[in-house]
Amino acid sequence: MTTEELIISAVRILGALLILRWMLFGSILAVVIDLSDLFLMNLLDMGGVGNYQALDKWLDLTYMATFLWVSLRWEQPYRRIAVLLFAYRIIGVLIFEVIGNRWILLAFPNVFEFWVIAIAFTRHYFSKTILSARSIFILLMVLLVFKEFQEYALHGGKWLDKYTAVGVVKYWWSFLANIHKIL
Repeated sequence: MTTEELIISAVRILGALLILRWMLFGSILAVVIDLSDLFLMNLLDMGGVGNYQALDKWLDLTYMATFLWVSLRWEQPYRRIAVLLFAYRIIGVLIFEVIGNRWILLAFPNVFEFWVIAIAFTRHYFSKTILSARSIFILLMVLLVFKEFQEYALHGGKWLDKYTAVGVVKYWWSFLANIHKIL
């Protein structure tokens, strides 16, 4: 492993641990920190990242494992759904590792992370609420639509592959700083 890969891995693993302290805000921060590698790869020049997709998928397992750990303390059916969604994504990641085609990730979207955040949100703000089977189904369908869009943007359409994270931030910073000239 290069120094760059070690630094990215350390940041991602530390970010994954936040959910163990703060279920809702830690899970959101873990997902945001999941994106930090895009910035770190642009900012660091310490040996590069050999296979980003493989490294990213394995590092995803660190935050997913902490998400799973937290969700195992939930009551049914939330826990059962979390375990099933986790297992489904893991199967997809394993198939992706064997085949190497990013389209596999669209067939196995990571709805698990959105599920954990949604239930953490519900438990944090509406602790007495018990979701009905119908509400759970609707929630899962909404989460699936959003996650499939994200998976397509990242892995199917590869919309972001030609951009760097730092370049996007610089572009938007410049745009916002000069918006008065446009208006």
